Amino acid sequence: MSQKRSIFEEVGSEAPKEAPKAVGVIDKGARGARRGIRLWLMALFALVVIMIAVGGLTRLTESGLSITEWRPVTGAIPPMNAVDWQSEFDKYKQIDQWRIENQWMTLADFKTIYWWEWGHRQLGRVIGLVWALGFLGFLVARQIPTGWTGRLFLIGALGGVQGAVGWWMVASGVTSGEGVTTVASYRLATHLGLAFVILGFIGWYILLLGRSERDLMQARRGKEDKLFSMSTGLMHMGLIQILLGALVAGIDAGRSYTDWPLMGGQVFPPDAFMIEPVWRNFFENPGLVQFIHRIWGYLFVIFAVVVWRRSRASAHAGTQFAFNTLVSGVALQLVIGIATVIYAAPVEIAIVHQVMAVLVWTLILKARFLAHYPVATSIRKG
Repeated sequence: MSQKRSIFEEVGSEAPKEAPKAVGVIDKGARGARRGIRLWLMALFALVVIMIAVGGLTRLTESGLSITEWRPVTGAIPPMNAVDWQSEFDKYKQIDQWRIENQWMTLADFKTIYWWEWGHRQLGRVIGLVWALGFLGFLVARQIPTGWTGRLFLIGALGGVQGAVGWWMVASGVTSGEGVTTVASYRLATHLGLAFVILGFIGWYILLLGRSERDLMQARRGKEDKLFSMSTGLMHMGLIQILLGALVAGIDAGRSYTDWPLMGGQVFPPDAFMIEPVWRNFFENPGLVQFIHRIWGYLFVIFAVVVWRRSRASAHAGTQFAFNTLVSGVALQLVIGIATVIYAAPVEIAIVHQVMAVLVWTLILKARFLAHYPVATSIRKG
């Protein structure tokens, strides 16, 4: 029953009550701690980037074979006294790397390379712990949005595979009497490539969680199919170039030819097929491996420019800016790559080259995402 109103009451003096906002099916189905999960993924993303950088430094300092055993749990505790240190050093003395290259090392020298490898493995354990605590925490609290449980579990599963691949890589260099002093280059490429795949999934999920499901569905209507397809191709080319770079690093091919644009004064390096059987040259011949890395790099830069020119026709300012940033990053990476060759891959430049690859990879992901989910710009803003 309605209440009586005074005849002296002003019309409209009482503010109308705000009607409750209707929750659509899309938003209702997407409930969950999207912001919290996104922050958690950002932390994982940062840790993986650091992991790639530390892994690169571990390789550049030739520290990767200093720990000759795979102890996922007990290996978290480093040597605590002189006896433990001597024991680890004695284990290292049993492998070919020490016997052929590092017999000059003292215990103090060994400790330096040991800490690099221990830090790399420890960081892997930290990443696994951060993933497990976050995933189980959101799962138990039932805060994972609909359709996201499998995606978030995938990151942890790939991380577990990465740990196994890491030991598979190290095991190829922990040999005795075989004359092997480094890890197998193709295993190193697998290890690094998987790290970038994991980084790609995390980055894509961060971008998705940065916008509501309703917004993504609306944005998908404006998807620029051709630009998205081309940026996907560029992403695949970038991953192949990363794998080729790992092959170069695995056999130290970056120091084999230090002239540019020629190689040993020639367009094609001499003795490119001197190893038998012939197929091994594509993985083990320093000249040929560096040549392939260079040529694929040129093709990658050319295609990046082609994709960038296509992006100029986009109606979305945000998409254009993302591709402008991408092509700038690719150009800078080309310059750093040339400097790495000319200066014979010193640690300082080589690690910048690797970290820059992470940045370019991230820029590709962002540009590709905006080609798929463009942010509409109003006419007034435009």
